[in-house]
Amino acid sequence: MSAPARHPAPTAAHRSLIHHTGFWYFPVAFIARLPFAMMTVGVLAIVVAERGSVALGGLTSAAVGLGVVAAGPVLGDLADRFGQRRVLVPVGLANGILLALFPLVVQAASSDALLLAAAAAIGLTGPQTAAMSRSRVMALIGDRVHPTRRERTFSRAMAYESAADETAFVIGPFVVGVLAALIAPWAPIAGAALLSFVFVTAFALHPTGRAVPERSERTAMAPFRELLHPRMLVLVAAVFGVGLFFGSTLTSLTAFMEAQGAPEAGALLYGVMGVGSAVLALAVAVIPERFTLRWRLVTFAIILTASAGAYSVGGSVPTVTLVLCLMGIGVGPSLVTLFSLAGHRAPRGRTASTMTILASALTLAQALSSAVTGAVAENVSVETALLFPAAAALLVLAMAAVNASRTTRWDARSALTPAADSAV
Repeated sequence: MSAPARHPAPTAAHRSLIHHTGFWYFPVAFIARLPFAMMTVGVLAIVVAERGSVALGGLTSAAVGLGVVAAGPVLGDLADRFGQRRVLVPVGLANGILLALFPLVVQAASSDALLLAAAAAIGLTGPQTAAMSRSRVMALIGDRVHPTRRERTFSRAMAYESAADETAFVIGPFVVGVLAALIAPWAPIAGAALLSFVFVTAFALHPTGRAVPERSERTAMAPFRELLHPRMLVLVAAVFGVGLFFGSTLTSLTAFMEAQGAPEAGALLYGVMGVGSAVLALAVAVIPERFTLRWRLVTFAIILTASAGAYSVGGSVPTVTLVLCLMGIGVGPSLVTLFSLAGHRAPRGRTASTMTILASALTLAQALSSAVTGAVAENVSVETALLFPAAAALLVLAMAAVNASRTTRWDARSALTPAADSAV
């Protein structure tokens, strides 16, 4: 028998979202994202440093990503069935153990297959903190925020969640670079293991986990085929392009810095890209509504493509560093805008599925591009590998153009709310 519907008290309904989550929820949820953001880069950095092969590092990083993609929907479904706490606690502990053991595997394993299997296991146990956080926040808004404030609170919360994802995705590699440069190549993996043990567990046990209703309590959902509508697929393709950009940039930058004699500095320079990316991603929430989402995507995709073109020329380390700052200005807001569009367009009752699909597309693309770019850098040339981010940016720009040209027609046939229409 399902639990009765909950109705907020009149006074509580008018309070802020932070009142319902508690002050420490957002800091804990943010830090709990970092192990996920550090895994792929940390694995790449330690394998390149210990084994001296960018190609093997790219493949190992790809194995982590493929594990994440394979396990993500399964973990989400298990959380829907049995609750987040029952899933996240064992998953977070398993992930921490596997991360802690990985440096030993890198040093002891003579077989590349064993190394790849260990990396895949890390990905399979990757805690889906971002998706779980979105699910909790959405449930709290729907259950405890007054209807007159619900839409505005939802918009701000989703903007924050997207910005938090992007910021964590940027800070994670930066932390990897700092720890690897100041301590040793194994230090980032050890740090990720510690964060997984402490903060993923704290996130799993936080009282907000009870806010997500069981599957039996949920309203009717739109059929799965609505997720395959062109207006959704164009966003998936664009996010896939962003993932290609991330993976190819990180791996080509690692190869570039290895040619300079400092492979461990690749992740550190990659973090430089996050300076503009994080700032602009957070600033997207205050952009005027008249600058609609579809034109924001076109604008930032143009910036991304132009800066990626400059990056492909390569040159000196100072030049590459400057171009990376410009690339951050394009990629962060592009990703936030894509997730915002997806939030507006998600079919009824399918918001979690929509976000999971986009996150999987991002991770899969990053994994594939890491492997391909690493192989090209090692077997062809570093200069050729530097071209890959520009190709990925062109895909994002192409999808942005398709989205801009078709948005009015798609929205005219959709079931979007008036507020969503105006935002798109």
